[in-house]
Amino acid sequence: MNPTSIIVRFDQVAEQAAGSVLRIFGFARARELLQLFDSADLEANPRSAKAGQVTEDILESIVETPDTFVFKTKGILVGASSYEKLQRNRYRLMFENTKIEGILDGGHNALAIGTHILINALGDEAVKRKIRRWPEFKDMWDEHRDEIEVLRKIKPDEDGYDEGALDFLVPIEILVPSDLESDDAMEEFNRSLLSICSARNNNVQLTLETKANKKGFYEDLRNALPVSIASRVEWKTNDGGEIKARDLIALSWIPLSTLGLDYVPTFPPQNIYRNKGECAKLFDELMSDDRVSNPTDGEYTREVHNKAIKSALSMAGKLPALYDKIYTDFPFAYNENDGKFGKISVVKMADKMKTKPSTYFTDEEVEYSYPDGLIMPLVYGLKALMKVTADGSVAWAQDPKKFLDRHLPQIVRKYRVILDAYKFDPQKVGKNEGSYELVLDAFRTELMLQEK
Repeated sequence: MNPTSIIVRFDQVAEQAAGSVLRIFGFARARELLQLFDSADLEANPRSAKAGQVTEDILESIVETPDTFVFKTKGILVGASSYEKLQRNRYRLMFENTKIEGILDGGHNALAIGTHILINALGDEAVKRKIRRWPEFKDMWDEHRDEIEVLRKIKPDEDGYDEGALDFLVPIEILVPSDLESDDAMEEFNRSLLSICSARNNNVQLTLETKANKKGFYEDLRNALPVSIASRVEWKTNDGGEIKARDLIALSWIPLSTLGLDYVPTFPPQNIYRNKGECAKLFDELMSDDRVSNPTDGEYTREVHNKAIKSALSMAGKLPALYDKIYTDFPFAYNENDGKFGKISVVKMADKMKTKPSTYFTDEEVEYSYPDGLIMPLVYGLKALMKVTADGSVAWAQDPKKFLDRHLPQIVRKYRVILDAYKFDPQKVGKNEGSYELVLDAFRTELMLQEK
């Protein structure tokens, strides 16, 4: 139940216009927000709402001081690309693109207020223990919408009415285009929404990845990943994923750097381990380039049109599984070279751990747990197995899984020079450019020997 048109009624309201934006702001009763919660999915908010101490404090304020709650909160910020001013302080809002319209800020307020309404509609305080994130709230909200409607229809003058349930005031701010007839004003309005979101969310700084995800920079990479991995990625702050987006972005630079295009930034290979923030920054710059992507949604988001870049991002979607394969196989390749992997100080054996270790991306159990600094040069070595085709796309020159099955022990034999020199210190191994150069050369050597 996600209506694209809703009506918000204010108790008190005023309007202000500046440039392409009209600001409608005032106080609305909680009962007037039900349609907003029906419609909102927080997709427009760069950061997802998560239950915690913040929402607990908001809930306490609603219950303890409903009369002054309106002065204790920033309220909820809503963006809509079209609206109609009605009588009696009412506004009809039309959401045409929920990627950029809806609740822009105040997601935690919305989560707390919605949870409070559910508690009262169901008469169950345990509701708040069942809701940890916005999607869980929305599922429960939709499931119990009939009970919520019964609560809404109770009049303030009826016996047993709790004024704190639905009639406390909430600050509401709505941003709409100042001139619905002007195409220029509409485009400028759409362009402004992300920067407004970012500024309004500055109490917890939006990560570069969150903003890049909002711009659509990660769509091709997300689509290239297996669903089992993509669904576990924290694409935006508080999204709940176990996998960090910047880890994927760092890996994507392996195929991106293979393309050899003059507008693709160069970077030290060790940055995929030591400086993933820089990898994310360079990715943002690359994806913003007109040679790579075109603006969509009034230049609010961008869509990749560059076939070479798209091929590299498709290749990047295969790297997490290969990363996990190397993580799983490396100990045994090391042992094949007269090593005793379990004796290394930074290594823990699964049979001696209470919680069994698993691979980072595919979440499969492994026999050893150890820092990923030890294998990042090996992961980078996969670059040797990539080639640029006649049409400028990047592709595999060899089946990477079969190649690793056949050649990883020989590569690790050469890699031991680095491991021994740095005494298996993952920080020194992972941050040293020589580690990556040696392993890349070892991959290339095995590739050449195989082709003879």
